[in-house]
Amino acid sequence: MKVYNSLTRKKEEFIPLTPGEVKMYSCGPTVYNYFHMGNARPFIIFDVLRRYLEYCGLKVTFVQNFTDIDDKVIKRANEEGTTYDKISERYIEEYFTDAKGLGIKPATVHPRATENIEEIIKTVKTLEDKGYAYAADGDVYFRTRKFEGYGKLSHQPIEDLESGARIDVNEKKEDPLDFALWKAAKPGEPFWESPWGNGRPGWHIECSAMANRYLGETIDIHSGGIDLCFPHHENEIAQSEACSGKPFARYWMHNAFLTIDNQKMSKSLGNFFMVRDAAKQYGYQPLRLFMLSAHYRSPLNFSAESLEQAKAALLRLHTAFSNLEFLLESEESENPEGADKLIASFPAYRERFCEAMEDDLNTADAVSVIFELVRELNTVFVGKGAQKASVRASLDFLTELCDVLGLSPQKEGKTLDAEIEALIEDRARARKEKNFKEADRIRDELKARGVILEDTPQGVRWHLQESK
Repeated sequence: MKVYNSLTRKKEEFIPLTPGEVKMYSCGPTVYNYFHMGNARPFIIFDVLRRYLEYCGLKVTFVQNFTDIDDKVIKRANEEGTTYDKISERYIEEYFTDAKGLGIKPATVHPRATENIEEIIKTVKTLEDKGYAYAADGDVYFRTRKFEGYGKLSHQPIEDLESGARIDVNEKKEDPLDFALWKAAKPGEPFWESPWGNGRPGWHIECSAMANRYLGETIDIHSGGIDLCFPHHENEIAQSEACSGKPFARYWMHNAFLTIDNQKMSKSLGNFFMVRDAAKQYGYQPLRLFMLSAHYRSPLNFSAESLEQAKAALLRLHTAFSNLEFLLESEESENPEGADKLIASFPAYRERFCEAMEDDLNTADAVSVIFELVRELNTVFVGKGAQKASVRASLDFLTELCDVLGLSPQKEGKTLDAEIEALIEDRARARKEKNFKEADRIRDELKARGVILEDTPQGVRWHLQESK
């Protein structure tokens, strides 16, 4: 597999440090609110990367953190007259609600900054002992210029970075480019005891400390949005490598921005859509398919039209699952023309799918392979009988590919399936009893709910009506 490494700015063959195992760290949310669509893109993209690596038989240890102590968390707590931990706990729960809806697998470990204070203090103390950090009135700062490789990820000279965004000018600093590792507690703020006095960790240090604790000094892949490349990931490299003397991450992967009206979607610009709100209108899985419809390093423009297209495409995909499941439950008959040839072509489809995924996680082409398969399955099987072994092989193969992208129908839909099937049985009973008025009423009720009934030689089947 080849991936684009932001560190070298080229595609490289991905070779895990330990054969058969992958250590992967991805930056998680600051938990003071629901996460928005821009946040969702890296969560989904790197969930797919993890899924594909596991599909290839690799053991993936995937760590994604929660920043549960931060200026934004504290501000939200003060606004609501509550404590930081209640705010963070609430929005961690809300994260998992939205992540589950989007089909994002839980990480191997979801560490929180506040659970790793001891590890963070230990890391800062090591940096201080090595001369890379200095204390100033309860704060501790990293001496950026002392780390010779600073700027190697963002590929900018340190002089250019000095005038870059998000650099906090502070009289306590020896140099404007130095960044905080530990912050002295302000009145009324939560704090932890440390060798430098009561305080709390800076934003950047938590990721270095947690990556080291759960994955070791050198990891295979570090991922996140391109907006984190500088200063967050640049600072992670500096403090991690200054501390250990070893390379921090061998491959750095960054997704491009999600845009709206060709501007970066962000809370600071006020042009963002919460995943929770978008899901109410379009559904969670269409949001996931939308994110996978473009290469992760290409900007992706958010629009109602694009999401409606994703919703319609997902309906076609899930209808293909329903068609095959319906045939499994129907009376067996001879295979239709073309079935054996189609099944024999599955290895070729798998090869094309894997070629796309191994070309720097080209999910757009992988999705195209799946929808080409769906067209062929519909051509061969819809409205016809078949041997159950052939149907099962087809359903298993479609599930295999869709599971890699997290696009298989989610189990939560089975409750709806059971309810609809019960109404179909009621309608069949009414027709048998010649109660056509009741049968028509049930059909109309289902149609109003977007469920279309079809009479086939194998019996009555249903599918959801495609939105226009």
